Amino acid sequence: MNPGTGPKQTLKSDEGHSANFMPDLCQVTAVLFLLLSTQLFALIITLITSKKGLIDWEFLGLLSVYCHCIVLSCATVICQSRPWLANRSVRLVAAYCLSAIIAVSALFSWMFTRIIPSGSLPLEQDFILRSVLISALVGGILLRYFYLQHQWRLQKQAELRARLQALQARIRPHFLFNSMNSIASLVTIDPERAEEAILDLSQLFRATLNNQKMLITAEEELELCKRYLNIEGLRLGERLKLNWQVSDDIKAARIPPLSLQPLLENAIYHGIQPLTSGGTIDVKAFCKDNSAYIMISNPFVPGPSKSQGNQIALDNIRSRFSAIFGQDAIIKTSQLDDCFTVTLRFPKKIRYDSD
Repeated sequence: MNPGTGPKQTLKSDEGHSANFMPDLCQVTAVLFLLLSTQLFALIITLITSKKGLIDWEFLGLLSVYCHCIVLSCATVICQSRPWLANRSVRLVAAYCLSAIIAVSALFSWMFTRIIPSGSLPLEQDFILRSVLISALVGGILLRYFYLQHQWRLQKQAELRARLQALQARIRPHFLFNSMNSIASLVTIDPERAEEAILDLSQLFRATLNNQKMLITAEEELELCKRYLNIEGLRLGERLKLNWQVSDDIKAARIPPLSLQPLLENAIYHGIQPLTSGGTIDVKAFCKDNSAYIMISNPFVPGPSKSQGNQIALDNIRSRFSAIFGQDAIIKTSQLDDCFTVTLRFPKKIRYDSD
């Protein structure tokens, strides 16, 4: 268990820096973890050393107070120093935290030798030294644990970034190929409109290829989709009709780039293009409770090849959403009468930071 840590971390590639490897001990979950762990430690020590039956309750009470004072005081000192430690080296952070643990332990051990009645705790002459050594040993083990946990998180996030980049790389060449085909069909028919489409495509790719983020806002993603649909609209003309229903509250939600474009591409090539009269693509985007919903509907034209093409895009998007949102993301398809709908549900807010 890693107390006080969350999925959002400020990461640095330089191994000589801590990158906040210490967890935030000010969080409620971290405090509860420390309280329970400390009490369990005090109980174990009492069971081992008790000479008055199974449990010496007086000894357990005094030992619990003593241990909690040390642990909570150390957590407070480290927590308050967290902003200063953020950009320090791992060795400096470890040395500072260990020094704070030793100093706090020595202080409370000395105080307890002055205020605790004789015989209540094993207050021998070397009580302070023993307490400091135990605190230093436990503190060193915990610091090592926190550091290894931090390195594990760095590795997992690096793997996640590599996986997402690989999935996105699959989409971009396919998207470029189909967009250029749409523009090529206009070159001989309407050169001016083809030139406009090329400029629109260049602006779109400037926004996507230069974006190294794993997440962008839904507003940015929808803007990319509109640019793509403008290109297809030049080719399809009045056959392509669009119905946008986008609420303002979803615009700030974060989504993987080029998540919706493949779905709109499928909607055109498998729903609009096969129909002589064309059809309407409905895009609905809204928020409900803590989730964001995006629904894309298009006319349904049955055919095995079309279903396979839809499935490839859906599998790719599912993989990307699963990598980022986990089980909080749901992507499902439905068919009602002559309408095919893809529904995406994902958290409105996410603490994952890929910047």
